[in-house]
Amino acid sequence: MAGFVTRFAPSPTGHLHLGHAASAFHVWDTARAAGGKVLLRIEDIDQTRCRPEYEASILADLEWLGLDWTGPVRRQSEHFDDYALVLENLKARGLIYRCFKTRREIAAALPAGADPDEAPYVGKPVPPAAESERLARGHAFAWRLSLCAARDALGARYTAMAFTEETSNGARMAPANPCAFGDVVLARKDTPASYHLACCHDDALQGVTHVIRGEDIREMTSVHVMLQALMDWPTPIYRFHPLLLGPDGKKLSKRTGDKGLRAYKEEGMTPGDIRAMTAAA
Repeated sequence: MAGFVTRFAPSPTGHLHLGHAASAFHVWDTARAAGGKVLLRIEDIDQTRCRPEYEASILADLEWLGLDWTGPVRRQSEHFDDYALVLENLKARGLIYRCFKTRREIAAALPAGADPDEAPYVGKPVPPAAESERLARGHAFAWRLSLCAARDALGARYTAMAFTEETSNGARMAPANPCAFGDVVLARKDTPASYHLACCHDDALQGVTHVIRGEDIREMTSVHVMLQALMDWPTPIYRFHPLLLGPDGKKLSKRTGDKGLRAYKEEGMTPGDIRAMTAAA
């Protein structure tokens, strides 16, 4: 397929594990079958958790697996000014607001047992005087995209939002439902951009035509489609691959200490062994 451009975008917060390898194989295999190319992006906006040694490990593991990429590596930490311009655009249009609510306060406003990091939260800006006072006192805040304002700005386009999903059975139009996520965070006082903002900005900037991602990010794609519509960025074609699960039936994760690829390599395993181990995904 002429003009097929996709990307692999790991975060250097740990070493790559089997789940990452499974995702990488899906990305590169799909691109090769389409005669396209893969870009490599390092999503290192979280400066508290990202480490240079993890980035070096990621690059080494990808090369060991025989996966090469086109062009230079894009590191998001080198482009915070770009993301700030997007925030300024949205702010000027009244689409984002500073939210000073703490995690505990948000949890109190949600149904009992709801996770404040995942449940939809809808708020509103504080009055200008109160905002100035809190900023002067150095209060932490998050820039949230107002779902209500976004809906008003998009009008009929909001209810018609959809994206093209490619499956083994062909393509279909999948409806987008961003209301399930409420007012999502696009940046914080000490974090210049969120995953949503940086990811969508870079996909548009780099001319990504196809996004190949895990099933766990399927629902979140609705937020990205809305942000793309608000910024007049093109919406890529999406393809979702199954996740590689551990013995407990849960997704493999760096946070749960799943074994890294470098450990398998040190044990004498080959890239072919890794591919065979990830074939279930």
